[in-house]
Amino acid sequence: MLRFVSLYTSPWMDIKVFLKINILKHSTFSSCVMAEEQVVFSNFDLDDRLLKAIAKLGWSSPSQVQQKAIPLILEGKDLILRAKTGSGKTGAYAIPLLQKILKHKKNLSDEKYLGLVLVPSKELSKQAYRNILQLISYCSRDISAVDIGNANVQSSKTLVSNADILISTPSKILAHINNGTIDLNHLKYLIIDEADMIFSYGYEHDINTLVSHLPKIYQALLVSATISKDVENLKSLILHNAVALKLDESDLPEEDKLTQFVIKCEATDKFLLAYSLFKLNLIKGKTLIFVNSIDKCYRLKLFFEQFYIKACVLNSELPQSSRIHIVDEFNRGVYDTVIATDEAAIVNTDVALKTEKKKKKSKNSKEYNVSRGIDFQDVDNVLNFDFPTNSDSYVHRIGRTARGHNSGTALSFVATLKDHEYLQDVEKQLKSPGETDKVPILKPFNFKIDEIEGLRYRVNDAYNGVTRLKIKDARLKEIKGEILNSTKLKAYFEDNPKDLKILRHDKILAPTDQRPHMKNIPEYLVPEALKHVMLKPKRKRKQFVPFHDKSKRRKQDDPLKTFTYKGKKGKK
Repeated sequence: MLRFVSLYTSPWMDIKVFLKINILKHSTFSSCVMAEEQVVFSNFDLDDRLLKAIAKLGWSSPSQVQQKAIPLILEGKDLILRAKTGSGKTGAYAIPLLQKILKHKKNLSDEKYLGLVLVPSKELSKQAYRNILQLISYCSRDISAVDIGNANVQSSKTLVSNADILISTPSKILAHINNGTIDLNHLKYLIIDEADMIFSYGYEHDINTLVSHLPKIYQALLVSATISKDVENLKSLILHNAVALKLDESDLPEEDKLTQFVIKCEATDKFLLAYSLFKLNLIKGKTLIFVNSIDKCYRLKLFFEQFYIKACVLNSELPQSSRIHIVDEFNRGVYDTVIATDEAAIVNTDVALKTEKKKKKSKNSKEYNVSRGIDFQDVDNVLNFDFPTNSDSYVHRIGRTARGHNSGTALSFVATLKDHEYLQDVEKQLKSPGETDKVPILKPFNFKIDEIEGLRYRVNDAYNGVTRLKIKDARLKEIKGEILNSTKLKAYFEDNPKDLKILRHDKILAPTDQRPHMKNIPEYLVPEALKHVMLKPKRKRKQFVPFHDKSKRRKQDDPLKTFTYKGKKGKK
């Protein structure tokens, strides 16, 4: 499967495919690794039901982080686990937790064994819950897991009392404790997933309050993609004589799985390049596009709509249920392109640092960050339409692709002077000690922009058509749609039908005008090197043979006269 088709060399006739999945080579490599280490999940002495669920998920062998972490956790040690995105961290802490609960129940002990998984957002809560449900598919009668991060405190009372595993955000678990629904005296196992994001989401006060409700003896685990000051603070609060598990691996996927490109361009050329990449079929597969603001998110979507490029928007303004639904639809293949905002990158800028306290209290910074944690599946490409403002954000963005055994491609637009500074910081951060400056980590994607100058007039026309008023109307339209579809507001609208009528009879918003001639690129504008890809060969027309005999022609045109009937003996 192709990821990016690169117009890398000059002239354009020399078009190369830069990224391919070599299944044969990959399977050979995997078999070599297994032959050397011979590590399988059965080596951990796991319950047969767990092994059966793991096999159903298609996990043939444990990842590096699972090989190192599972034995230590089964021994009962506190652990700081740092591993890159997509390395199998959820399985590393969930498998030993489930094994401990099954073993505890097998011994017929009356003492309750409670496991608590804390995550910074509702999306991650649902994601962890879904992963644990997959692992307990064959032992669901013995183990019950409850996602209270997405449930109402009152509605989940009956479920929580008998649960073996609770998945929640710090604020929700604290609300249950204050309500008397949950007693943490039975807590035996505590996991804080994405630990470096907990404090940045505004949960510092909740964590400090939660610590006072924890029992004296419990096993704890901090899981994070990076080790920050927040993780060190959590370590002093939660862990006791912890083991720091450091893996000899890069923050990025392997070079044979992830290919990184960069296009240095003018700021005014970004939309032209994005249009050309999609309409000239240079991008194939499921794609995540990252921008740095919500306005840019909607501007790009409305720009794409004029060219019949389907894309959906994912940002913090949308309700939590809608964001989860969008991610699920993307994972199921309903959407191929998602435009996402990475608002954490904005929070980390110098200007935002001056108002750090205000940002922590805001809903956006507490509830939402697409570049971190959310499990986008089978992402083929990551396009940084706006370059991230720091190396951590860059790593987490492109970490959405090339996960597990899959391959992927990352392409970044570098336009402004600030972008060039950020690019230097990223290359400096990602460069290994032995590598020289002559070999760039982000390969130049030498796009021959002169060849697509003919497309600029229609791109500028579409770009100028997306005004600030239309962006505002589009955002308002989406919010109104969410209000009308909200199940929580149904009772309100039943009591206040006038409010519902006002929403439904407001003006119909049509932010963009789709014109049929914009759907495809005319043949004369397609570069010569791509005409064999873009243009289908014309069908050969059948040669017309005139009928000289008019009576014969009329007979041929009359369906009743051309119909023949064969009798039983084959006679006409």
